[in-house]
Amino acid sequence: MKIAISGKGGVGKTTIMALLARELRKSGKEVLIIDADPSPHMAETLGIRDADQVTPIAEMTRLLAERAGKTAGSPFYNLNPDVNDLLHDFMIERDGFKLMVLGAIQVAGGGCACPESHVLRKMLKKMLLTANEVVLLDMEAGIEHLGRGTVAGADHLLIVVIPSRSGIRTALKIKKLAEDVGIHRISFVGNLVQDEDDKTFLTR
Repeated sequence: MKIAISGKGGVGKTTIMALLARELRKSGKEVLIIDADPSPHMAETLGIRDADQVTPIAEMTRLLAERAGKTAGSPFYNLNPDVNDLLHDFMIERDGFKLMVLGAIQVAGGGCACPESHVLRKMLKKMLLTANEVVLLDMEAGIEHLGRGTVAGADHLLIVVIPSRSGIRTALKIKKLAEDVGIHRISFVGNLVQDEDDKTFLTR
């Protein structure tokens, strides 16, 4: 089971993902959490000790460039980098969870170095396609990430929505884009619901 979570910024998706991870652990499932948010807070949200010392792999630019085979002044790099040791070396196993903090995965033209992001995408794809655990993928807020291939391999998308018009608009856009990239098992999760009026607003 590979579950991705998305939604408008500030809707509480990281908290919901952490709660889901804990419930899965209580039921006896092995859980791998991938934090692919540009501002990763999953380690802290899970209550993992020394969370402030965890460095997202996306910030290890020299390591990623070396793994991509990128050399200064050359436009060429390895399209099929070996990432197995990276998955082993940077996997955090604490408090009964496995956690991989990737950080932001971008594309060329978005202010990123393409070879480095290619390595990150390869790591993400390998985890989604080969992991034996239940995989939970916490993605960045908004809709842009759905065009980057970051959900390839996920079989269920949770869209967190709050009772606001902008929240619903964003959720519906995410649903449409997810369907366009081949994800058809999609669920909406209401959050920040204060009263019956909020519940009615989301369900009408």
